[in-house]
Amino acid sequence: MISRTDDLEILLAVIDSGGFSAAARQLDLQVARVSRAVTRLENELDCTLLNRTTRRIELTEEGRLFIEAARAGLDRLAEAEDLLRTLKGTPSGRLRVDAATPFLLHQLVPLTGGFRASYPEVQLELMTSESIIDLIERRTDVAIRIGELSDSNLHARVLGRSPLHIVASPDYLKSAGIPATPAELQSHDLIGFAETPSLNRWPLAEPLEIQPSLCASSGETIRQLCLAGQGIALLSRFMIAEDLAQGRLITILEHEMVSPNRRERVQAVYYRNTALSSRISAYLDYIEPRLTL
Repeated sequence: MISRTDDLEILLAVIDSGGFSAAARQLDLQVARVSRAVTRLENELDCTLLNRTTRRIELTEEGRLFIEAARAGLDRLAEAEDLLRTLKGTPSGRLRVDAATPFLLHQLVPLTGGFRASYPEVQLELMTSESIIDLIERRTDVAIRIGELSDSNLHARVLGRSPLHIVASPDYLKSAGIPATPAELQSHDLIGFAETPSLNRWPLAEPLEIQPSLCASSGETIRQLCLAGQGIALLSRFMIAEDLAQGRLITILEHEMVSPNRRERVQAVYYRNTALSSRISAYLDYIEPRLTL
C-alpha cells in the first residue's frame, strides 16, 4: 500500500531536485510513479500544487504553503521516530550523509563496511555535492565540510585537520621543471577550481591567487588531472596521502605553505534546531578516529 508519507517524500524530491526525472533518479523510481504520486496528492487536496512546463516546474501559491507545512510535518515525524529509537537504545533508521566527492571516495567509502556491520539497523545514504547544500531542502542529516563555516544556524563537530600540499606528477615535473619559488609557479600549468574562486587562493607565506590554465569543479577531477601530468595543483592530504606514499604525486614548495590555515579544518555539520539523533552520533563516533586526514 502506498502511504501519504511516501507521496509527500516524492513531492519534496520533485521540488528539491527541480523536476520529475531528477526526482526519479534520486529516489530510484520510475518517472511515471513520481508523476502519479504528485497527481494523487493534487486530487486528494483538490488543488494544483505544481505548474508544469516543458522546461521546468513551479510551485503554485497553494503548493508553496502546502510544501512548507508538509516539510515541517515530516521533520516532526522524523524527530518522533528518532525519539522512539533512542528509547530502544539501538541506532536505526535512514542516515543521509553529504560530502564532496573526494572526501566521500577517499575517506567515507572505505569506512562504510565497518559501520554497517556495527550498526546494521541504520540505512546509510551517501550523497555527493561539490558546493554547500541546504541540509533541510536536501533532507540531509549531516554534511562533512572542509574549511570555515559561515552559517550560524549550524552545529559543527570538528573531526580534524587535513594539511594542504602543492603537488604534481613526476612526469610533469620532469618535463616542465620544479619551481623553486612561488613566483616561478606563474610559468607553469596550474590546475584550479572552476566554480569556487576562493579555492584558487593558495595559503602561501605570500598569499597567491592563481590564474588556472586548467579548471575543474571537483577536487577528485583535479587530482586525476594531476596524476595524468596536466599540471600543478593544491590538494588536501586526505585525498592524496596514498599518491604521495606511492610516489605518484610529489610535493613542492612545502616550506612556503602556511599551516594551520582556514582550509584545513574538517567538520561535520547539522542544524541547531535538530537534536543530534543516536544514528548521527553513532556515525560520527565511528568515523572520527578512523579518518586518515
